[in-house]
Amino acid sequence: MKGLRSAIAFLTILPLGPGKAAEEFTAARTWFPLVGLLLGSVLAGTDLLLQSTFTLLTSDPAPLDRQFPALLAGALLIAALALLTRALHLDGFMDACDALLGAFERRRRLEILRDTHVGAFAVVGLTSLLLLKISSLAALPQTSRQSVLLLFPCLSRWGMLLVMELFPYIRREGLGTAFFGNRARRPLIGGFCLALAVAIGLGGTTGALLFALASAVSWAVGYWAARALGGLTGDIYGAVNETAEASILIVAAVLTTASPLALSSPLAGYLE
Repeated sequence: MKGLRSAIAFLTILPLGPGKAAEEFTAARTWFPLVGLLLGSVLAGTDLLLQSTFTLLTSDPAPLDRQFPALLAGALLIAALALLTRALHLDGFMDACDALLGAFERRRRLEILRDTHVGAFAVVGLTSLLLLKISSLAALPQTSRQSVLLLFPCLSRWGMLLVMELFPYIRREGLGTAFFGNRARRPLIGGFCLALAVAIGLGGTTGALLFALASAVSWAVGYWAARALGGLTGDIYGAVNETAEASILIVAAVLTTASPLALSSPLAGYLE
């Protein structure tokens, strides 16, 4: 349980960490997908609250025909996720954009990752990322929203766990060093089983497809960064998470628009 508390403290704003012992942070890796599921639960609950409040305020006899404004709901949910995570992964994504896209030499890329300033690639990358996330959430049909909201933070954090295990960490100091007290495969196996079970439980075949997508995208970003830098850093972990989140939301929006029941949630009936 210390590992779970450490994972919650590291990935969210909740101050639940029991300490900073290396073995506690090493064990925390296993729980990354579960922390993502907890974040997704908060998002799903927030979305239900928004929709329910709107239903109470409208006199429309068929409330499902008039939902809380979709773009506004998407923006609020993405803002809530950034707040819950202290924008930790967004910061890493911005630094990774500047380093990987704004330089060609390995030494210069590593220098940019250490720089506290942001450049044009970071600004353009963050703007594009937020637009893609918000518009994808807005495009989700009501029958699939709850499942997707529960699922995408879980699978993206599985992606972080995956690249932690597959690629070397190159910093001697930094946020990521605490998670490598040993290189046992137990965290990877535990996280794999947890994330896959959540994906199939919430989305069946489509959920398994999104799990595979999150794994492939995370590996691709990790492989690209490892080739460019010689290994990964904490900023790259953030970039992996954000890229996986956006990819899951985009694909989920396309699939559920084509087939609204592809990821139907049992919670959808709550709004009927």
